[in-house]
Amino acid sequence: MRKASRLFEIIQILRLAKKPVTAAVIAERLEVTVRSVYRDIVALQAMRVPIEGGRGIGYIMRPGFDLPPLMFSIEEMEAIVLSLALVERTGDDELKLAAKRVSAKIAGAVPPPLRQTFEANALHAWGFAAPMAGAIDLALVRRAIRDEEKLDLSYRDELGRATERIIRPIALIYYAETANIVAWCELRQAIRNFRSDRIEGCDATGLWFKGEGDRLRQIWVSGWQVNAQVAGG
Repeated sequence: MRKASRLFEIIQILRLAKKPVTAAVIAERLEVTVRSVYRDIVALQAMRVPIEGGRGIGYIMRPGFDLPPLMFSIEEMEAIVLSLALVERTGDDELKLAAKRVSAKIAGAVPPPLRQTFEANALHAWGFAAPMAGAIDLALVRRAIRDEEKLDLSYRDELGRATERIIRPIALIYYAETANIVAWCELRQAIRNFRSDRIEGCDATGLWFKGEGDRLRQIWVSGWQVNAQVAGG
């Protein structure tokens, strides 16, 4: 177990303890040596974590201490770092800016050992970033999904034919080359996928499909599962 993970687990053990916990008990739970626990306790105390006690009598957390609202294990931090890196590959500028803000907030909230995961720059999402969506604001689509608002699309299909569609957007899928809007199409009366690079115009309608989003997503997922089973033989 790496040091950052051990520090996190020691804090958790002491926060939940009703009486002093010896280094031997902590070492057994973490599958490390007692000497490692002693060193980790000293490191936590140096970070002003209010741990009291000593060798032979055990350790306890002073009342009133709590973890910051953002406290993660080292593996969870690595998952967050990689997820934020993947967001950088989308063509959604608003989401990319939001990812930078999230990274800064987390780095400022977590203790130094975990902060190193952000600063190490050791995890990367490789590949080309998706191009910006030209005629459509993906932030508008995401808001429409959340608010369950219909959108008015000017769309060209794979044959280049222009159509006007009123859609009920229910999901947004980011691919390397484009983004796909999953929606109930009122023209086709069915779930359809609309590639962002084929959309020539997109406007909010002020019309709503409140309460229908979850039901439409269930229809979409059910159809997806059936297609997968058929493809699998």
